[in-house]
Parts: sequence; structure tokens; C-alpha cells
Amino acid sequence: MRNRAYKFLFLISLALLGWAATALLAQEPRPQIEPRPKPVQPASEIESQRLSPNLRIDTNLVLIPVTVTTPLNQFVTGMEKENFRLMEDKVEQEVSYFASFDAPLSIGLVFDMSGSMSNKLNKSRQAAAEFFKTANPEDEFFLVQFNDRPQLVTPFTRATEDIQNRLTFTQAKGRTALLDGIYMALQELRKGKNPRRALLIISDGGDNSSRYTETEVRNLLREADAQLYAMGIFEPVGSRSRSAEELGGPGLLSELAQMTGGRHFPVENLNDLPDIAAKIGIELRNQYVLGYISKNLARDGKYRRVTVKLNQPRGLPPLRALYRQGYYAPSQ
Repeated sequence: MRNRAYKFLFLISLALLGWAATALLAQEPRPQIEPRPKPVQPASEIESQRLSPNLRIDTNLVLIPVTVTTPLNQFVTGMEKENFRLMEDKVEQEVSYFASFDAPLSIGLVFDMSGSMSNKLNKSRQAAAEFFKTANPEDEFFLVQFNDRPQLVTPFTRATEDIQNRLTFTQAKGRTALLDGIYMALQELRKGKNPRRALLIISDGGDNSSRYTETEVRNLLREADAQLYAMGIFEPVGSRSRSAEELGGPGLLSELAQMTGGRHFPVENLNDLPDIAAKIGIELRNQYVLGYISKNLARDGKYRRVTVKLNQPRGLPPLRALYRQGYYAPSQ
């Protein structure tokens, strides 16, 4: 009888041990696929790359921000270095640095407060608010407003609510000094602490009151190493009865944006403004950065044209690359 009792207790003990082992295994996390490790880089190289994700830099590394989109303007992420080819003045370069990350930005908001904006101010303010919602905590912003002449209303700040408060009291009046507004903003942008820089323009027309010319603004923009994004609030073509300069507004903004690797979004429906502003903010967070050391070692200060080509990934529609079209070589 005693032997049977010992045997019974032994079987119960085995069962309890088996149950405990099963419970412990159930608590173990399921295996996960590890992401492909990034190559280890020297600390000095990482610091140089972190501080220099713009185009015109004092080191030998040239960095080009690139946005990749589908024909439907959807952002394409997850591409590898092998999907990109980079040319400088038609000479292919070796891409020695590749990254896709949300680096801090220094951004200037260039806001039109001319008389023709009177019925567009509310939606334009909402657009600015939506854009700020996409901000990185380390981003910094400034505000330039313009009508007859530009004015730096808010210098660089991380407090976007300060800029929104100033926009609340904006009144629409006067003419449109768009080029002067861009010129002032580019000068202020030089004070930015972040290497990545951009301008966001909200305006309803071309220039009719500036002192600076289109050529002067283009030249300064080439030197600024900044992307320009614009929301042009234009009347439908058939209902426009404005000056030649104002009629040329959409073309001017498109040209300036394209040369910087940014984009111009023509707006005919005011209700679309906030969504477009949010889209621009998201686009700035979904860019690749290509880096290379130019094979042209001349320090001649000349403008060098850059071309980025895509090696089309399988299974995707034809893709488009948006990028800055060139940079100025160091002069010494």
C-alpha cells in the first residue's frame, strides 16, 4: 500500500513539473526577424554626416536629399543604395554614404499677407498649423510676412505656437513683394542651426512690388542649399485677369521649387490647403540622403550640376526622383 502511495506521489510530481515547464515556455517571446545590421562607422565620420546633410559643405562629402515618388505621388520608402545612381556634370560618382532618416530641419515660413489674400487667410493659417504638426522636436522655424515689402516677424524658434499666434493677427493689405520675401527668408535661413534647410511659401500670386529680380533670387537660391516648397493659391486660368507678373506666378514658383528639389502645389480649392501643407511636412520626413566625394577635385567655386537616376526595383511602377539639381564647389 505504501509503495502504491509513493508511486502515485511520484506521478503527480512529474505532472506538476511538466505543467510548470509548459507555462515557462509559453511566457518566452516569439523569435523575431532581426533587421539587417548597419555597417559600423568611425565616430568622426558619423558626426560629420550627422552635421552635414545639406549640399554645400566645407568638407569633401557632398550630400543630396532625394524624395522618391510613384506616378500617384506616393512616397516610396525602403529603397537601398543600389537603387540609386548619381552623376555630377555627367560623370558618375560613387555613393559612399546612404541614409534615410528624419533629421532636424531649419525652416522658414514665407507668408503672403497682400490685399488679395483677404478671403484666404483663414485656410492659410490652418495650413501652417497642419504643417507644424509634422515637426520634429529639434526643428526650428522663423516667419517672414510680406505685402508691399517683407518683414521678419518671428526669428528662429522651436515654439511653433509663437508663429501661429503672430499669424492670428495678420491682416491682408497692400501689394505683393514675393521675390523680396523669398530673398529675405534666404538670408535669414543662413542663421539656421540645422544643416537640412527648407522654405515653405504660402502665396496667391506672382510678384508686383519687389526690388529684387528673379535672376537675383535664383542665384541666391542656388547658394542656399535649401529646398523650396510652395503652395500657390491661384484662380482658375479662365478667370484670371491680372498683370503679366501675377499671371507668371505659378510658373515662377514651379521653377524655383524644381531647381531646389522641392515642389510647387497649385491650389484652386482653399479647402485643400491644410492637407497639402501636411503632405509637404510628411515629405520632408521621408527623404533619402546620398553622399559622395566628387571626382572633380578642383576648388574653383563653380556651379556643378547633379543628376540622380533610379535603378527601378522590380514590381513597382515607374518611380520619380526629386532632388537638388546642383551645388557650388568650394573656392579654397
